[in-house]
Amino acid sequence: MRALTVTPGEKDSLRLRDFPEPPTGEGEVLVEARAVGLCGTDSEIIAAEYGEAPPGQDHLVLGHENLGRVLDAPPGSGVAAGDLVVGIVRRPDPEPCKACAAGEWDMCLNGNYTEHGIKGLHGFARERWRADGQALVKLDPGLEDVGVLLEPTTIVAKAWEQINRIGQRAFFDPHTAVVTGAGPVGLLAALLGVQQGLDVHVFDIATNGPKPQLVRDLGATYHSEPLPDSGIKPNILVECTGVTQVVLDALKCRAQDAITCLTGVSGTGKQTQVDVGALNREEVLMNGVIFGSVNANRRHYDAGAQALAAADLGWLRRLISRRLPLEDFAEAFKHQPDDVKVVMDLSAGAGEGNARP
Repeated sequence: MRALTVTPGEKDSLRLRDFPEPPTGEGEVLVEARAVGLCGTDSEIIAAEYGEAPPGQDHLVLGHENLGRVLDAPPGSGVAAGDLVVGIVRRPDPEPCKACAAGEWDMCLNGNYTEHGIKGLHGFARERWRADGQALVKLDPGLEDVGVLLEPTTIVAKAWEQINRIGQRAFFDPHTAVVTGAGPVGLLAALLGVQQGLDVHVFDIATNGPKPQLVRDLGATYHSEPLPDSGIKPNILVECTGVTQVVLDALKCRAQDAITCLTGVSGTGKQTQVDVGALNREEVLMNGVIFGSVNANRRHYDAGAQALAAADLGWLRRLISRRLPLEDFAEAFKHQPDDVKVVMDLSAGAGEGNARP
């Protein structure tokens, strides 16, 4: 079968190769790959910024955003042949630490977790893969066209869960939410905010293309000006860019008792002047909360699946701006101006590079 692989530590080593069938040791359930979504993490692995092959191997199958259909599953696995499934990306460390033992592997304490397509486990950009039933999430069959969006949805499902939990520390009656960034994660964060009945404002630099209309069609408000210029003081802010100046704006432009969640991973090496004293003073006097969130556990996958099932299917389809067959992987990684989410289609009869209607 075919698989898209990299050699970790070797820059620009991405290539399509013949690959062995997945051994039964990888899991009891055999899955036929349907789609793999691409994101910045994949590009960083290709650039050799990180990435780790399974023990004893010199290459790593790429792909963590995934969608598949069960080919074979034993009784008691929780899934059956024909089920539409998504493989959970992170797996608990083998010790395990107390967090992983409690099913909170997204909060792993010792860093010995593994991640499909990223750290120590082959990914899903191969025609067939295996997993144990407990590492699979079954999706509504109606999500076949968009189920590959589940993994990025889990990131914001966790963010919103944590925001709502923190809000329970005291009286909290939020009305306005700001999302910075209108990439896939930002748009999905906005979707979940709208589903909670909040007045959602999305900030991004794009002034044309699909993003502004996608936000408006959610019932949210799109802004291309910087957050400080808008005068909006949100109760909740979800930062999805990792851009240093945008992060700083997010930390300064909030209402009393606001909760700010940082989901974007910033680059390093550039110095920015920050008045830490002023930032600390404001945070203390306004009873503010700033926290970071990354990855997701099973609970967040289930919440993400529910959010997708409740969303407008046509809107979700529009998030996928390009679909390309696996053999066109090089083209898939070339950024286009109107890209939102690019997906590699591994199903039979993959398309010619355009989004499905």
